[in-house]
Amino acid sequence: MIKKYTYGTPFETEAVVVDIKAESTPEYGTVSCENGFCFEYQMEKQDTVFGLGESNRGINKRGYLYISNCTDDPEHMEHKVSLYGAHNFIVVSGKKSFGLFVDYPATVCFDIGYTHSDILKITCDDDNLNLYVIEGESAYVIVKQFRRLIGKSYIPPKFAFGYAQSRWGYVTKEDYREVVREYQKYHIPLDMIYMDIDYMQDFKDFTLNQQNFNDFTEFVKEMKQNHIRLIPIIDAGVKIEKGYSVYEEGVKNNYFCKREDGSDFVGAVWPNDTHFPDVLNKEARKWFGSHYKVLTEQGIEGFWNDMNEPAIFYTPEGIQKLKGNMKEFIDKEPTKEDVWAMRDELRYLSNNPSDYKIFYHHVDGKKIRHDKVHNLYGYNMTRAAAEGLEEIENHKRYLLFSRSSYIGMHRYGGIWTGDNMSWWSHLLLNIKMMPSLNMCGFLYVGADLGGFGADTTRELLFRWLAFGIFTPLMRNHSAGGTRRQECYQFERTEEFKNLIDVRYRLIPYLYSEYMKAALQDDMYFKPLAFVYPEDEIAREIEDQLLIGNEIMIAPVYTQNAKGRCVYLPEQMMMLKFLGNGTIAVDTLEKGYHYVNVDLNEVVLFVRKGCCIPVAEAAECVEKINTKNMVLYGYSESEYFLYEDDGVTKEYQKDCKVLKKG
Repeated sequence: MIKKYTYGTPFETEAVVVDIKAESTPEYGTVSCENGFCFEYQMEKQDTVFGLGESNRGINKRGYLYISNCTDDPEHMEHKVSLYGAHNFIVVSGKKSFGLFVDYPATVCFDIGYTHSDILKITCDDDNLNLYVIEGESAYVIVKQFRRLIGKSYIPPKFAFGYAQSRWGYVTKEDYREVVREYQKYHIPLDMIYMDIDYMQDFKDFTLNQQNFNDFTEFVKEMKQNHIRLIPIIDAGVKIEKGYSVYEEGVKNNYFCKREDGSDFVGAVWPNDTHFPDVLNKEARKWFGSHYKVLTEQGIEGFWNDMNEPAIFYTPEGIQKLKGNMKEFIDKEPTKEDVWAMRDELRYLSNNPSDYKIFYHHVDGKKIRHDKVHNLYGYNMTRAAAEGLEEIENHKRYLLFSRSSYIGMHRYGGIWTGDNMSWWSHLLLNIKMMPSLNMCGFLYVGADLGGFGADTTRELLFRWLAFGIFTPLMRNHSAGGTRRQECYQFERTEEFKNLIDVRYRLIPYLYSEYMKAALQDDMYFKPLAFVYPEDEIAREIEDQLLIGNEIMIAPVYTQNAKGRCVYLPEQMMMLKFLGNGTIAVDTLEKGYHYVNVDLNEVVLFVRKGCCIPVAEAAECVEKINTKNMVLYGYSESEYFLYEDDGVTKEYQKDCKVLKKG
């Protein structure tokens, strides 16, 4: 059962697709609107709190503070309270189980037993919002109701389930050709290479560097002949430059965000001074989305939207204030406090909250200050792209995902978890974040495998790839200036081939489970607590995940580990994909087991009474043969295989039944 409670005059986020009549007072907790909005609930000792999508720490969110405020910050250490996404959905699971969705586009604070260990407190600066309360017999049932409330998840083309290589620093066509040559030299499967900002002319959206990509259409064809798709980045900021058509069109038609005086807002990003498309404005959104055609006409079939919190390196207003303070600093004999203050002023010049208060959107004839709707920007930039691609070719699936997001964007694209670091802690954070994102509708998700910032190690990359085998988005991506982390950069490269082969052997299963989850408003990743709610041990485990309906994974995520301890909530069959391409099978009883896992091995566990299909390895998705697959698992079990053309939106309704004798 879902109930809606409306306070003040909410901004329409379009996160919800079902019309529900508003009621008066929630049955759970207490609500106060004296100083903004405040919801309080007295938690029981045994209550677990799930949700918040892309957020820090564990699957159980109890015991910390989380602030929904889309933030460009790559150093996701434990004390960080805001990341790139804003996903305001939680489930309290205990004697009483209920879900809460706070549909509010600005900053929301979730104090989940942080200030007081037994108090859940949700606060917003004002009381203009919709609160949805969802009742159900379990957390899992509540999540599925919420998923129906917010609409179907985005479905990418099938090639998007292949392995992808990326790096900020591929500049010329020869850089991309080298990646293809090296991967094919070692027969390592590869389907995509991502294009970071260097492919553009002076970092201008929808342009190509004329010196390096003067015959781009032919280059795209060349890559496709090698079964490789190029996936370019699109940034939020549009460079201010006379003669640049996107800039001039935006200025002429008032498609950019404005200052209060009506002038176009200026914020510096990669091209230096830019304007931000007002993607909350329907006309501006349609205009921006139409420009993706510049690249689709040249054969491009996918995009990643970036810098769309939106990230702001600085503004003219911020620089003017800094200069004034610096002059004052120079003209005085500074104390240590003055030095620290100046240090902090420089540090917080980027993405300064004050800058988000000086520009405006125009929505349905109303002027709305950006900070009041901040968390909707990335959502609507990706919506602009999705709607533009729909206009370009409405029957075709395009790969599309974003850095920043809000609930509702899951209908238009996926997300990657932003600029992480080559830290073991970020591998564990990646693992724990996946079910929470699925709860909020985001199914096509993944992290920068190996880590984006800092320097990876061979071991860390191996372990991260071994987990990435199971994430729908499987991309190795790194920043310029860091250690190169393409698989062929390391010794015994053939071991990487064997590892990534496992991904391609499992794609028929992984794709099938993804499609079932998307079409049935279900989760692809589930915490053990959702499936084994009566098992006290399983309820507390956060480093093992269920995928689909048949398998459990227990990734290794610690340096120098030779394996790990695994808890089985029931008897399961262990499949160990060995480094030589064979599969070792063993049946393990319920309980704790220590499992050895070499670097070049992948282990999964098939649930009792189930089986999964495993194909032969292939070097790209389109070469996977699903006709001669082997079923691994329990005798007399069945698997329902989902298959479609992987390209169009004609999703099949029926599954092929595979029976294991």
